[in-house]
Amino acid sequence: MPGFHLLGFIILVAVISAILYIAFFIYTRAFAEMGFSAFDAIIILMLTIIFRYPIYINGTDISNFYLFSYNNWIVCINIGGGVIPIVISLYLMIKRRISPLKILIALVVVSFFAYNVTYPDPREGIVSPFPFWLLPAIVSSVVSAILYVKEQRKAAPAAYISGTLGVLIGADFLHLPELLSYNLNKPVIASIGGANVFDMIYITGILAAFLDGILFVRRRRYSYDEI
Repeated sequence: MPGFHLLGFIILVAVISAILYIAFFIYTRAFAEMGFSAFDAIIILMLTIIFRYPIYINGTDISNFYLFSYNNWIVCINIGGGVIPIVISLYLMIKRRISPLKILIALVVVSFFAYNVTYPDPREGIVSPFPFWLLPAIVSSVVSAILYVKEQRKAAPAAYISGTLGVLIGADFLHLPELLSYNLNKPVIASIGGANVFDMIYITGILAAFLDGILFVRRRRYSYDEI
């Protein structure tokens, strides 16, 4: 019936719109907890998505920085899933005066969990089954909240840093020797921070920061610039 199909279409559009709104709310709220504006968050999101995929200029892929080659593996680091999260993390450490020692502690813990919920696949790269890929986000949120229970304004930035870098280290860097041990018949790109682990890196950082923002529900009445 035409009316039934129209109602189904309206419901589908409403559900998709609600999901997108919730995702956007979580994303912008997470960046707000780290001291970024909504405009900053949108720009970062656009750049991250754009540089996630190969972009060729004069035959050169500018979205992946070449690192080295091993047998038929061409190892690169992806801008969207590797370089941008690292730059943001370094910025947050300096701007929010995040303790290197506390970040080191959080990184060790998150990297351990990220390593154990992922495995290398020569056809797909570094992969993690659902729902285990959510574990690093939860761990980074909890650890950061514990480390900064008395400095709640720093919990969300610390969660983002330990979440993104923890996944990069635990999932990508520590599994890289295993991935390179596979023999290939033709050249294949191994992109650190790219392919399947891109989503895990990005979602971990955002979700961890968002969870810490919710955990410390009391709103701070003074600016992050006062830190």
